[in-house]
Amino acid sequence: MPSTSGQSSQFRYTQTPSKVLHLRNMPWECTEEEVLLLCRPFGKVVNTMLNVGANRNQGFVEFAEVNQAIQMVTYFASSSEPAQIRGKTVYIQYSNRQEITNNKTTADGAGNVLLVTIEGVQAGDVSIDVIHLVFSAFGFVHKIATFEKTAGFQALIQYTDVATATEAKNALDGRSIPRYLLPEHVETCYLRITYSAHKDLSIKFQSNRSRDYTNPYLPVNPTAIDVSLQPTVGSDGKIKETESNVLLASIGNVQYAVTVDVLHTVFSAFGTVQKIAIFDKLGELQALIQYPDVATATIAKESLEGHCIYDGGYCKLHLTYSRHTDLTVKNDERSRDYTIPSVMPRPAVPGVSRQSTQATAAAFPATVPSSIQPGEVPPTAWNPAVPVGSYVPEQSSYPNPSPTSHTFAPSAVVPTVPATQQMLPPPYGASPGSGQIPNYS
Repeated sequence: MPSTSGQSSQFRYTQTPSKVLHLRNMPWECTEEEVLLLCRPFGKVVNTMLNVGANRNQGFVEFAEVNQAIQMVTYFASSSEPAQIRGKTVYIQYSNRQEITNNKTTADGAGNVLLVTIEGVQAGDVSIDVIHLVFSAFGFVHKIATFEKTAGFQALIQYTDVATATEAKNALDGRSIPRYLLPEHVETCYLRITYSAHKDLSIKFQSNRSRDYTNPYLPVNPTAIDVSLQPTVGSDGKIKETESNVLLASIGNVQYAVTVDVLHTVFSAFGTVQKIAIFDKLGELQALIQYPDVATATIAKESLEGHCIYDGGYCKLHLTYSRHTDLTVKNDERSRDYTIPSVMPRPAVPGVSRQSTQATAAAFPATVPSSIQPGEVPPTAWNPAVPVGSYVPEQSSYPNPSPTSHTFAPSAVVPTVPATQQMLPPPYGASPGSGQIPNYS
């Protein structure tokens, strides 16, 4: 047994790295959703080919970048816990191919299965129930499977016959899902519809990503769906967002670095942050922030939604509740587990102590000190443009300093710097587009 492991590790490192990984010893008829759950922590998967080989227990996944594939191989090669799907160890190695080319999803002619690309949304913005509601208006929908590819968020919808599928395609192609069925932050999303090469979708379990409406006795996958966390449509037709102790932050207009320490400084203003994970998804920077309870997460979401980490409209936060309740993260430059005693949060803002950051929960909402005039930078704000020696801090009481908490050097004036270089203490940034510090008092 040890020799087999040694040969496997040696094979991983002697093969030429590729953004396509070869997966072996997969469960019988493993689904794309199960594979994506294993691969997502390491980067964006743009293509898959599953259930290949004599025993249909092998597959290929293609990452957007080769560094993401290297990270996954390296992690599981050195981890004490092997890669697993359904409790079965999966062996991962580099593929000889550099891309997956023979995964045909579109058909040459009409068929009973539609391939729908939903433009302008992320995977969590449109639930499978909303998709079913829209497409069942044209006939009985047998099965739905959703997934993410290079083209964006997509869905396969299976009808009884070609005629029904054609009617739905002609009616919905190029149209938008009704506005009242979408979350508030999504203005419009357009449907691009083609015929799929599939004839009969293989759905192994009911989940938030796949559904078989012809088999009510199909088991529910506990790792992929939590009914209590599924989006539901209320009587008014609007989606009810289920609260969670984990927030999903989508960060737009990223012009400055957003690190784990920066996010910890921002979000710990409202309570103890347990875990943080940063990742890229469909070309957008996103992060998961875990609090101990739902109440703390709700306060943080309501306070920070729509605000910017940096003044001038940079690194704007859009917050939703995640379906996760307990994150599994690694301690590296893009993720941190603060529940481990040896992991201490490092302040992202020079001059801000850890104690003062944690004290923000009690002090927030903070008011801007009267000694700080409009356009000036608070002494505790991170500002690379302020020359060294322009102020002499006595004792930081960030983020709610008193007017006498800092003694300025003689004849030294804190310069007014461009808004694009300011990082402000809570309340972070300004109301979108206002350029001013909001006052919550």
